[in-house]
Amino acid sequence: MTAEAFPLQTLQTGLPQEQQTQVQQEPADSSVLYFTLEEAMSYALEHNWDLQNSSLAVRQAEADRWAAIAGMLPQVNGTLDYSNYMGYEMAFGETGLSIAMPPYGSIGVNASMAVSGAQIISALIGKLSIEMSDVTYRQSQQEVAEQVRLLYFSALVSRQTIDLLENNLETVRRLHAFSQKSVEAGVAEQVDADQIMVQVATLETSINEARRGLEMVYNSMRLQMNIGFDKEIVLTQTLDELMDVEHSLDLLYDDFILENNFSYQLALKSTDLYRQQKNLAGWAYGPTLSAFYQYTGRKYFSDEMTMNMTPPNMVGLTLSIPIFSSGRNFTSFQKAKLEYQKQLNTLESTEMALNIQHRQLKYNLSSAYERYLTQKKNVEVSQSVFDNISKKYEFGYSSSLDVTNSATTLISAQSTYVQAALDYVTAQIELEKLLNKNTYGQTEAEK
Repeated sequence: MTAEAFPLQTLQTGLPQEQQTQVQQEPADSSVLYFTLEEAMSYALEHNWDLQNSSLAVRQAEADRWAAIAGMLPQVNGTLDYSNYMGYEMAFGETGLSIAMPPYGSIGVNASMAVSGAQIISALIGKLSIEMSDVTYRQSQQEVAEQVRLLYFSALVSRQTIDLLENNLETVRRLHAFSQKSVEAGVAEQVDADQIMVQVATLETSINEARRGLEMVYNSMRLQMNIGFDKEIVLTQTLDELMDVEHSLDLLYDDFILENNFSYQLALKSTDLYRQQKNLAGWAYGPTLSAFYQYTGRKYFSDEMTMNMTPPNMVGLTLSIPIFSSGRNFTSFQKAKLEYQKQLNTLESTEMALNIQHRQLKYNLSSAYERYLTQKKNVEVSQSVFDNISKKYEFGYSSSLDVTNSATTLISAQSTYVQAALDYVTAQIELEKLLNKNTYGQTEAEK
């Protein structure tokens, strides 16, 4: 099914075809940036600040996981020590014997290692955190790309609206000049010219509002793409090129695969996380096995006879088993079990909500498409009526009131069409996001 072509004024760029695959920048004016839709989305994914922070969050999660793993590996510490007893000698009672306590220096190396079930679970939780951060990052990529896409369409629609209004303003100005000459010739009343003059002012106001709205769209694009306000953005594609009606309607018949949806993936990962946290609380009852090795070398700074009771090598092994915690471990485990059960309920609720959302978004897309076709036809008819009445007015077959009414109707139709076009694009984007149909943020397997 295809939509009837609607005559649109396109933006002529005059750019060579080979420059359409990368961000184009005029060498003569570095303050102007040219973007196709794909280039704009790619540029945003590379420069958006929020995405850069999300990428750092993934790296932070990786660092946390390795920190948990490192806690189960041997920890080695070295010590250097110097002691001086200030000439003290250790006496053996009434025997009259004593042992000198000369100053000494020692060097020690201590290696220790502790392993428990809780540490292993913590490492698994760290892995889940990495996976969740990665899904969140890819979801952010999708959201940024789709936001830029919507802004791109909004800018094109706003630009088209301004062009149409400017054309109509030129026509109304011509009619006002004609009406004013008729007043001067005595064949028309001043009130007729004044009515058309009011319509000129109305169109000028509408154009100024549309221009301000277009500038707001460009400012939003600058924020998403991290482009300075000293740069001018030029969009090199038109609505005719980008409005793929057949593709959007094909979405209505695509199956909804829950596992491809980022929100559902996060819900699954969260459920796994709560399950591991429950296991972590359960391991509070588990033993902890620790081992150590210690080497100590001692050097006495004296030739006097002394007694060295420090063994150079020593190893140890400890098994620590919790026996009684006054119910603290039990209550922590019960709390973790309840949190896990709550997350299972949330997962089921998320699955149901996403399926309902899928049905609603399909309905929204169908309705938006129908409104888009209706309002597009309405603009065509309103434009035709306005052109017809304008010609009749020049020949004296219609009144200034007819011109004013038809112009007002045309402005209203154009405004409604703009909103219908944006609603249609928004409905398509929302359904694509739910189905995860674009490649931004997808893994190779998902693609």
